[in-house]
Amino acid sequence: PKKKDGKKKTNMNDLKKELTMDEHKIPLEELCERVKTDPVNGLSTSQAAEFLERDGPNALTPPETTPEWIKFLKNLFGGFSTLLWIGAILCFLAYGIDAATIKNREELSSDYLYLGVVLAAVVLITGIFQYYQESKSSKIMESFKNMVPSQAIVIRDGEKCQIVAEKLVIGDVVIVKGGDKIPADLRIYSCQNMKVDNSSLTGEAEPQARGIECTHDNPLETKNIAFFSTNCVEGSGQGIVIKCGDHTVMGRIATLASGLSSGQTPIAREIAHFIHIITGFAVFLGVTFFIISMALGYHWILSVVYLIGIIVANVPEGLLATVTVCLTLTAKRMARKNCLVKNLEAVETLGSTSTICSDKTGTLTQNRMTVAHMWFDNKVVEADTTEDQSGKKSFKKTSSASWDALSKIALLCNRASFLQGQENIPILKRETAGDASESALLKCVELSVGDVEGRRKKNVKIAEIPFNSTNKYQVSIHETEDPNDKRYLLVMKGAPERILDRCNRILNKGVAEEMTQEWKDDFESAYMELGGLGERVLGFCHEYLPIDQFPPGYQFDSEDVNFPLENLTFVGLMSMIDPPRAAVPDAVRKCRSAGIKVIMVTGDHPITAKAIAKGVGIISEGYETVEDMATRLNIPERDINPRDAKACVVHGSKLTDMTSDQIDDILKYHEEIVFARTSPQQKLIIVEGCQRLGAIVAVTGDGVNDSPALKQADIGVAMGISGSDVSKQAADMILLDDNFASIVTGVEEGRLIFDNLKKSIAYTLTSNIPEITPFLLFIMANIPLPLGTVTILFIDLGTDMLPAISLAYEQAESDIMKRQPRNPIKDRLVNERLISLAYGQIGMIQALAGFFSYFVVMMHNGFLPTRLFGIRADWDERTLNNLVDSFGQEWTYEARKALEFTTNTAFFLSIVIVQWADLLISKTRRLSIFQQGMRNKVLIVGLFEETCLAVFLTLCPGLDTALKMYPLEWPWWFLPMPFAVIIFIYDEIRRYLIRKYPGGWLEQETYY
Repeated sequence: PKKKDGKKKTNMNDLKKELTMDEHKIPLEELCERVKTDPVNGLSTSQAAEFLERDGPNALTPPETTPEWIKFLKNLFGGFSTLLWIGAILCFLAYGIDAATIKNREELSSDYLYLGVVLAAVVLITGIFQYYQESKSSKIMESFKNMVPSQAIVIRDGEKCQIVAEKLVIGDVVIVKGGDKIPADLRIYSCQNMKVDNSSLTGEAEPQARGIECTHDNPLETKNIAFFSTNCVEGSGQGIVIKCGDHTVMGRIATLASGLSSGQTPIAREIAHFIHIITGFAVFLGVTFFIISMALGYHWILSVVYLIGIIVANVPEGLLATVTVCLTLTAKRMARKNCLVKNLEAVETLGSTSTICSDKTGTLTQNRMTVAHMWFDNKVVEADTTEDQSGKKSFKKTSSASWDALSKIALLCNRASFLQGQENIPILKRETAGDASESALLKCVELSVGDVEGRRKKNVKIAEIPFNSTNKYQVSIHETEDPNDKRYLLVMKGAPERILDRCNRILNKGVAEEMTQEWKDDFESAYMELGGLGERVLGFCHEYLPIDQFPPGYQFDSEDVNFPLENLTFVGLMSMIDPPRAAVPDAVRKCRSAGIKVIMVTGDHPITAKAIAKGVGIISEGYETVEDMATRLNIPERDINPRDAKACVVHGSKLTDMTSDQIDDILKYHEEIVFARTSPQQKLIIVEGCQRLGAIVAVTGDGVNDSPALKQADIGVAMGISGSDVSKQAADMILLDDNFASIVTGVEEGRLIFDNLKKSIAYTLTSNIPEITPFLLFIMANIPLPLGTVTILFIDLGTDMLPAISLAYEQAESDIMKRQPRNPIKDRLVNERLISLAYGQIGMIQALAGFFSYFVVMMHNGFLPTRLFGIRADWDERTLNNLVDSFGQEWTYEARKALEFTTNTAFFLSIVIVQWADLLISKTRRLSIFQQGMRNKVLIVGLFEETCLAVFLTLCPGLDTALKMYPLEWPWWFLPMPFAVIIFIYDEIRRYLIRKYPGGWLEQETYY
């Protein structure tokens, strides 16, 4: 197995590296030679069969999955459960020893048997519950499979044929057309207006044009490769298969995502730490008293039974269930706030997060192109980019002839259209057919002018030249709606600099003026300003064609152009951006104040990324990058010390050449970071870098390209609406409303549950001391047993259970979101201070209350404390029926046992009563209960339930034989009350001093 593991490791490291290939750079002839194919006739059937045999099917290999029964066993035996199992086994062992050594069957007590059975039952029930909660998750590979097309059209033996995509081999010639999924990685060698949607790979929403020439060294950027499982949105093309299955770019991401494991969650580490503490304490106590009991001359078998008893008494039976229920409650509460948690332990992880690496498209932004600015009449006009058009800036009232002309071009020179039957849907939410930019223009005109379809019908399209990547413009010719004007209107839009080159006049307030150098400078500055905002700028121009040259009925020819494409009239610019979501800036601000660093990691361009980062506050005002400082000081970038710049924007191409130390440097010394143009592998490397620096990392993303990073992160957060299936499977949590602001809610809930779990544990552990001490005194002082084993179970699994769970509903004491994230090394769930407070202080007062009740009940019945010490051997002797008490009365065995069980009940009741006070003081760790108030209704119900259960157990007829719970006289009920008051006052004073002297001795010693 070692070897295999080593191989897997190197394989994973290979996958993390950037893709290196030259199939897109070499000439087509050389490629055909390499893959033994012919672009005209394709492969022969025999060749294809041979290659299929050699390379295997064109499919993604599913990863090795853990069988369900192993997952189930992990839930049964993992973490906390192990402790309870050991307890159960020790109980059965003790019962076995008893059964083997006690000759008289009547003397055999079944306490240990009951205890063992109950412990096993607790573990089984909570284990099944946890398994059920978690079985809903990880199906990563299955979602990747859904992306794979089932059929492909290929040329084999010179014939076109359709085959199952799995049977494709390297060298096959594949034909794709608009609407097809691409069946393997292809080198395109002929295409007509082919565009592909690479968003699942790069996160860019804009369809990318494909061509036959190599335009970039990086295979992800070049135009002559189409990737497996991306969509061809328009046009058609032919290509040669260069990679299949797991070796494709998408296949590598899939293998990477499914092969990563994120390790233990922070809460799992905390619970393991807690178990170490408790087990250590239990074993230490057990062994100590084993040695003492041997020294006191007990038989060694008895000593072993005592050792087991002490260890079992230390096990908090109810705690496993409490923790599971608390996490489940929080998960349910988060689901109501649109955060769906797939793995229970992830609930807390988000609370301890110290770095969030967020994707841009669809997470921080709305994932729809929207017109943001326009430039006409030499002024920039802002448009409303809010999601519901609630913004103040609206230009509906703009009555400018230039705007009329600009909106007319945007409407006519546009192939996007609204789908049918959406009249009642708000304009921005309507579905459109067409690419993102054209749809943005369409919605903008529909919002400001209205009735797009009607106006298109009035201005009939006569001819058009569609957009292509070489000349970078789109032209159409229309009849006009003006009945008196028979001229044709030519409208054109495209890359601004190309459009400007084709114009010799410019429209100003509805009048065409000569295009002067001054106008060109104005255009240049407007273009730079909008481009600098990270927006995608388009230029618009038009021309009314003279009627003498182009009379009505003129035959326009788009192939052999017979109309002017030069000397036109420039009208204006429109710029689009995928705008930030409204709630994001506030969410980023809240993360800041909570001490969480927000890093943007995106596949988009650096300028756009930086603009959005500034828009949402990831780069705050006044923070400069190296480039900004160089521009301001007017010196070259290399003269600036990078550490002086608080913000930084890193391009993916630079990341490729960096060592891990350099990446750590960037992450350490810059407060505000944007990574742009990153590949899926780089996103992963960035997350690993943050984890190396000790951060607990949350990653948000929606594309397939985010899946490796989502999986590697301590908690991956996927988008529920825009997210791809793959990203949802890789994540631990899904934001149902795609809103980054929901993460802030998640962080708040996660921090709260961590605080509240501390309180639950402090409350539960306290009653351990009054449960253990009776047993210790029973051994050391030889008194009749003050508290039976079965009674302990009633406390741990009965009266303490609901109150402990109710603490999960406690509200935060202060503004949780104003403090720094917890340090996973220093701030533990259970620390020495919690143990010292629960065991050493409050627990001791509770034990005193119990013994006080025990001795008072014994005295009432004639046994003074002095008579009780050393009496045990006679007390438990069945044949002795005339044991004398302090006043000379004789007690039979039956009567003695009835008294013993009455004292047990009194001890039980006093623990319940002092636990009232313990519950109230556990509500807060710093505030006074009078500041916090009693708003937690579940806690009040818990107090009530605890008391009712105790009363029922003490007074219900018939329970004296079944559970050995005997009724008490009324005055005995009040014995523990003063102790409860003492506990309450003691802790109020302790917390008052902590508030009065922050950071003082008391806080250092007792603030858990």
